[in-house]
Amino acid sequence: KNGSDKTKKEKALTVGFFQLFRFATWKEVLIMVVGSVCSLVHGAASPLMLLVYGMMTNTFVDYELEVHELANPNKTCINNTITWLDGTVVERPDNSTTYCGVDIEAEMTKFAFYYVGIGVGVLILSYFQIALWVSAAARQIQRIRKMYFRKIMCMEIGWFDCNSVGELNTRISDDINKINNAIADQVSTFIERISTFIFGFMVGFIGGWKLTLVVIAVSPLIGLAAGLMAMAVARLTGRELTAYAKAGAVADEVLSSIRTVAAFGGEHKETERYDRNLVVAQAWGIKKGAIIGVFQGYLWCIIFLCYALAFWYGSKLVIETKELTPGGLVQVFFGVLMGAMNLGQASPCLEAFASGRAAAKSIFDTIDREPEIDCFSEEGHALDKVKGDIEFHSVHFNYPSRPEVKILDDLNVVVRAGETTAFVGPSGSGKSTTIQLIQRFYDPKEGMVTLDGHDIRSLNIQWLRSLIGVVEQEPVLFATTIAENIRFGRPGVTMEEIIEAAKQANAYNFIMDLPQKFDTLVGEGGGQMSGGQKQRIAIARALVRNPRILLLDMATSALDNESETVVQEALDKARQGRTTISIAHRLSTIRNANVIMGFEHGRAVERGKHSQLLDRKGVYFTLVTLQNQGKDTDSDKPEYTAEMTIAEEEGLEKVRSFSRGSYESDLRQRSYSQMTNSIPDAISGKFKIHSDHLEVEEVEANNKKSKGKDEDVTEPAPVARILKYNRPEWPYMLLGSLGAAINGSVNPIYALLFSEILGTFSIQDLDEQRRQINGICILFVSIGVLSFFSQFLQGYSFAKSGELLTRRLRKVGFQAMLKQEISWFDNPINSPGALTTRLATDASMVQGATGSQIGMIVNSLTNIGASFIIAYYFSWKLSLVVTCFLPLIGLSGVFQAKMLTGFANEDKNALEAAGQVSSEALSNIRTIAGLAKEKHFVSQYEEQLQTPYKGAKKKAHVYGICFAFAQCVIFMAFAASFRYGGYLVSNEGLPYMMVFRVISALVTSATALGRASSFTPDYAKAKIAAAQLFKMLDRVPKISISKTEGQSWDDFKGQIEFKGCRFTYPSRPDIQVLRGLEVSVHPGQTLAFVGSSGCGKSTSVQLLERFYDPNEGQVLIDGRPSASISVPFLRSQIGIVSQEPVLFDCSIAENIQYGDNSRTVSMEEIIEAAKKAYLHDFVMTLPDVSYAFLLFMTDHLDLQISSLNMA
Repeated sequence: KNGSDKTKKEKALTVGFFQLFRFATWKEVLIMVVGSVCSLVHGAASPLMLLVYGMMTNTFVDYELEVHELANPNKTCINNTITWLDGTVVERPDNSTTYCGVDIEAEMTKFAFYYVGIGVGVLILSYFQIALWVSAAARQIQRIRKMYFRKIMCMEIGWFDCNSVGELNTRISDDINKINNAIADQVSTFIERISTFIFGFMVGFIGGWKLTLVVIAVSPLIGLAAGLMAMAVARLTGRELTAYAKAGAVADEVLSSIRTVAAFGGEHKETERYDRNLVVAQAWGIKKGAIIGVFQGYLWCIIFLCYALAFWYGSKLVIETKELTPGGLVQVFFGVLMGAMNLGQASPCLEAFASGRAAAKSIFDTIDREPEIDCFSEEGHALDKVKGDIEFHSVHFNYPSRPEVKILDDLNVVVRAGETTAFVGPSGSGKSTTIQLIQRFYDPKEGMVTLDGHDIRSLNIQWLRSLIGVVEQEPVLFATTIAENIRFGRPGVTMEEIIEAAKQANAYNFIMDLPQKFDTLVGEGGGQMSGGQKQRIAIARALVRNPRILLLDMATSALDNESETVVQEALDKARQGRTTISIAHRLSTIRNANVIMGFEHGRAVERGKHSQLLDRKGVYFTLVTLQNQGKDTDSDKPEYTAEMTIAEEEGLEKVRSFSRGSYESDLRQRSYSQMTNSIPDAISGKFKIHSDHLEVEEVEANNKKSKGKDEDVTEPAPVARILKYNRPEWPYMLLGSLGAAINGSVNPIYALLFSEILGTFSIQDLDEQRRQINGICILFVSIGVLSFFSQFLQGYSFAKSGELLTRRLRKVGFQAMLKQEISWFDNPINSPGALTTRLATDASMVQGATGSQIGMIVNSLTNIGASFIIAYYFSWKLSLVVTCFLPLIGLSGVFQAKMLTGFANEDKNALEAAGQVSSEALSNIRTIAGLAKEKHFVSQYEEQLQTPYKGAKKKAHVYGICFAFAQCVIFMAFAASFRYGGYLVSNEGLPYMMVFRVISALVTSATALGRASSFTPDYAKAKIAAAQLFKMLDRVPKISISKTEGQSWDDFKGQIEFKGCRFTYPSRPDIQVLRGLEVSVHPGQTLAFVGSSGCGKSTSVQLLERFYDPNEGQVLIDGRPSASISVPFLRSQIGIVSQEPVLFDCSIAENIQYGDNSRTVSMEEIIEAAKKAYLHDFVMTLPDVSYAFLLFMTDHLDLQISSLNMA
């Protein structure tokens, strides 16, 4: 695996840009083409405006020269030429004449109409530009989500062994969003800016090719920087995403095993494990920010150096060679300026493209991958008649995730049709692996598995699996009704058949006791059911298939003695006429099998009936002997036990099984059972559990009320509170704000210098004119150098503060989740998939209101502030007219933000619903594959995607209208402002350079306001995400796990007493589970809870663990009420062995250390615990011969899991 990962890293880390659109249909291509044309023409609008701008500049300069000349009373205007009173033409120092008779107001009116015409065109084009691209992206993202999930669901099980479910869920939620950002409005913006760049340079060439060539000579420096930045960002983004995916995998694993984490007090340890991956992602994010800052600074520095060069050389062409007019210089200069600026401003788009391409790599690789075993394949044939003979021919096999460990070694097995064959053997001998090969979860490396003489690889896989009914050791139910769960067994099954299957599985009685009967919702993972109830529903699901082949993997392990007997009889009846393979560690359940096969080291080493194998004294005999010895373990403690008579049959003793209680969580539920054949001889008090079979009621009214409450539109969080979480980074934010403020003041200063340049063209003294122009050019160079450092400062500082904030919010969010009481996880909206999705998206979205967005806000505010000061200082009248247009731009941004807030809420809820479906499906992929229900979950997932898809299409139009309005207003502002400016110049003697200064400054501020409003989508999403996060952080858990709360003491004895405990689960307040439980246990005694499945046994264990508190009565520990005891202290005194044990994706040693998270457990203690749990010998057989061996897929282990859990 490591070698494979290394090879992947050496390959391209991204996909090609145009590959992002590979899933577009011809209609979407047409939509994007039309949107691109709109973007292209929209981009040409600004350079077109320069033609008008150049003519207008010449008009102003000519008028100013006329005014200067006619100020002399000896001069007059005759035939549009300045002459002396005697009729002699006035000549300037360069021997040119001065024209006169300019009607400045009439000319400005003409130019105003030009601006209005361009503005209307921009309004229409920019709307379609955004609306078409966003809607096309929504369609493609919808398709990518469907294709990705569909492809995942058709992958072979071995692929899931090597890919974490949590990481897959993170990629579904986070990475696809990055692809969306790369193919939506960012593309239209990029095309628009590149169009402006191209047409700007075209205008420059038309107006003055010499000056344009000079500026173009330095343009490759800009392009090179942009290209290098895109490459660097793509590489760093890929690494950042990988780290976040690993963190998501940890979160999913922990949240799915929350009861185990809580029971062992592992909250702090898991938070640190999660945080370690966040630290890696944070480092890559900061590096990315620093690189972006360097390149942005470099780009702006080059741009300002171009300004200096252009003005210096351009002024020579105007003054000395007369190749350009002042208006021509402005036209060329602004053409090059606009082109260069748009090229520089395209870099954020390149960043989005780079992030999208990096994210698309893993998504598209998965979509492109051909599964080795395609469960959707129509290939293969179906047999006309199935007898049921199964044979293994020299089968060799090892799991993809553990290629170095040989599981099956030249296995040869024959299972006759209609017979029951039992597989027995020590843990890891390959028994369960055979069942997985029969279902074609894997294909053997060598040899073959045949059905009626046909290699199963040649059979249609869906047909093959339809023949097989499976009942697993750990049954999996889905978050729907009991009837639907049974119906999963066979499509089109009738209600009568469902009822009959439930009766055969001994499930009918407890189902009919439930208020909603077969319509009762079981919760995610069957969390609303007890262990025994889950098992019986799973058996009913297998029986309703009417399978030709029945595979029983410890099918009755979760049942109490009474239920087990009845269900075993039902299974015995169901086996008649079917080929049945049974695996059991409780050997009494398989003694009547037609054939028993003993497995050892991946081979079938013996075959025979029960009595024959006992006489042979091989593997089977050894297992029977060991099991009998295990039953006598407690016989050495007579002072605490009373003798019990247990029926024995041919040396095989039936081991008691105690079922798991009702865990109503949507998470994977963990069991607590104790296997013993001895009970205390002095149990004080009375033991009363007055409860029928544990009932599960789906109180629809309460659920709807709860759902409505949680799904109300979330009020956006105040920005001040968001910033409070960024307080530790205030030095970085201060430095970043300083850089942003400098960057924001650059454009107003540019407006000032530009107007000064224009003013020099009306100076009569050529030497003075040259001196002033040179001084202004030097100032441009200085500003460029300053911009380099300020851009880097802004980019790096806000990247640092933003990444630290994201890490902090993810960490505190994860901590807050782990601090909640167990009943909080019972709420369907708090399923592992939904919570993992929130962690993956909310914290990163909050950066939309902090981090680089603060820099944008500071930049814009500084820009606006400096522009207003300059503008109002030089002409308050003209400034008032221009200012009237600024609120229009701002209002469009506010309206856009409010609309998008609603969309953000809808998208978030809808995507969380889809996330729950994907999480449930991927977490239970083996069960789904065995039932051949992949297509069902694909359809369910696709149905959940409809709401965000409809919202995205609606958002496209709203976003387009707001964007178009903001773009159009600027042109209208030009029309009104220059027309009024002409009036002031004509009637109040305002110097024309002041008109350019005021309008340039305020329009620059308007552009800054418009640019800030373009970030309102991120801002809206950020406030909603922050509100969701803060809601969770503010929630006070009903049962606190704080070490500072509650009592603790040194001489803990272990006296336990339940006094009048009455209890109902919070989500089922109408169902009384415990009705006055009275029982006590003295230190050192062993208490066994027995009873029918679901009668409340394990509920009492949950109260002891303080997963819940009783509604009435008390649980006393050493005479102290459990509610007054420190929860971490209490749980640290309890050791739990679960029926369905949980192992974490870390080393064997770390899993054993998990038993005591209050200290560092030494390796000697780990080894000693492993020996006591009979695990040490198994560990020493692993290739690494080390407790550090990683268990990436514990599904392949058998009793080793239980042994490790015991250790």
